[in-house]
Amino acid sequence: MERKWWTLIAVSVATFMLLLDITVVNVALPSIRKDLNASFTDLQWVLDAYTLTLAALVLTAGSLADRLGRRKIFAWGLTIFSVASLLCALAPNPTFLNVARAVQGVGGAAMFAVSLALVAQEFPAGRERGVAMGWYGATIGVAVAVGPLIGGALTDGLGWESIFYLNVPIGAITLLITFTRLRETRDPDATRVDWAGVAAFSGSLFLLVLAMVRGNDEGWSSTMILSLISGSAALMAAFILIESRVAEPMLPLRLFRRHAFTGVQMAAFGVSSSLFALFLYLTLYLQDYLGLTPFATGLRYLPITAVSFLASPIAGLLLSRVPARVLLGVGLTAVGLGLYLMGGVEPGDDWKTLLAGFVIAGAGTGLINPVIADVAVSVVPKRQSGMAAGVNDTFRQVGISVGIAVWGAIFVARGEKKVRELTAGTPAAGGSHPRDLVEAASSGNLDQALAAFPPQARQSVRNAAREGFLVGFNQVVYLGSLVCFASAVLAVWLVRERDIER
Repeated sequence: MERKWWTLIAVSVATFMLLLDITVVNVALPSIRKDLNASFTDLQWVLDAYTLTLAALVLTAGSLADRLGRRKIFAWGLTIFSVASLLCALAPNPTFLNVARAVQGVGGAAMFAVSLALVAQEFPAGRERGVAMGWYGATIGVAVAVGPLIGGALTDGLGWESIFYLNVPIGAITLLITFTRLRETRDPDATRVDWAGVAAFSGSLFLLVLAMVRGNDEGWSSTMILSLISGSAALMAAFILIESRVAEPMLPLRLFRRHAFTGVQMAAFGVSSSLFALFLYLTLYLQDYLGLTPFATGLRYLPITAVSFLASPIAGLLLSRVPARVLLGVGLTAVGLGLYLMGGVEPGDDWKTLLAGFVIAGAGTGLINPVIADVAVSVVPKRQSGMAAGVNDTFRQVGISVGIAVWGAIFVARGEKKVRELTAGTPAAGGSHPRDLVEAASSGNLDQALAAFPPQARQSVRNAAREGFLVGFNQVVYLGSLVCFASAVLAVWLVRERDIER
């Protein structure tokens, strides 16, 4: 078999493992919460610890790959990711798990940063690369498709630890293929790594997410939250200043003068901060609100994921025939429409209320994944493909991490307000009870939270907490749809075929 196909296989398996670890973990979160006695905030950090480090370091990994060798960095990423997965499986408490997840993100950054560059260096621009990107997008679709099902089956049958053990043999096999079948490439013009930019960017991102996660608990006008937001803004300003002045910037700002480059980043951020970030809250609805098992939840996700898988190869074939902005616009609009249809859930509804939205959002996701992947590396010179792939992956992961944090803050705030309204004049409306009840309904701890109230009041308080959950859930789903619609407009406006190498 030709080397290019081995490269596509290695990259696809690694990407599959990376994305599987997000979709699988989503389904396992309620079980992790129960076994490790984790809070709602802990559950957010199980996802954000991973995506934060991935987002903060993926550009650096791309720069290192261009300088030291793309195959070498890819192999190091596989090794770190596999070892960290083992540590996740052995975690005795939420803190240990979240630290191990952060280390996982380091390995994920190294793999993610060079995946598209490895494919781009083997497949020439045009129809052949479009087919490769179609299969790459199909891999994303498969990971999303089987992730919840695999996660549910493993969690129900062997425990949540098994979802992390699974990465160890997959990583070992992929590492063997990497060393025996892939060729080494690098950018001959690459010089040094922009460590000052790395520090400013990752610090800004961490402070922003921390502020979003802690905002409801500490108070949005508190000194702590205002300081975190101010610090994040200051570091981001410093990052932009550094990038505009250093000789070898981590993120060359001049690239954003190319409208197509900017447009594809907006598309990646839009779908990641909406649909992918909202998978956490969809899972909490299916498991903690409707009471489904992890495996049953995985089955309910099949419509969205199967349609995404089927649409990705079709999008790959259309890449050389249909303008990229049309595919991006249609796909993002479909995701936004799907999210809109998922909203409006009422107390008596079951999972089928989400079905139409799942199908439409799945089609949109399958349509845009190969397009984003192709355009991201086709709007820059080939020697900068590692850096370009890193920028695109950064926008994806920043979208997920910031999205989870922002939606969590809105979700709890809206739910808390509703609970306070429904329980006005009772002890449940006082102090932190409304917020605690919403978080308890979200993390499966509602029965424990109700023990603090008199027996005769528990049913009404339970109803208020569940109503608050739905209000918060519907709010973030509707807002997620608006993000997708806005991203569709930006993509259609900014992405032009003349900027794309065909």
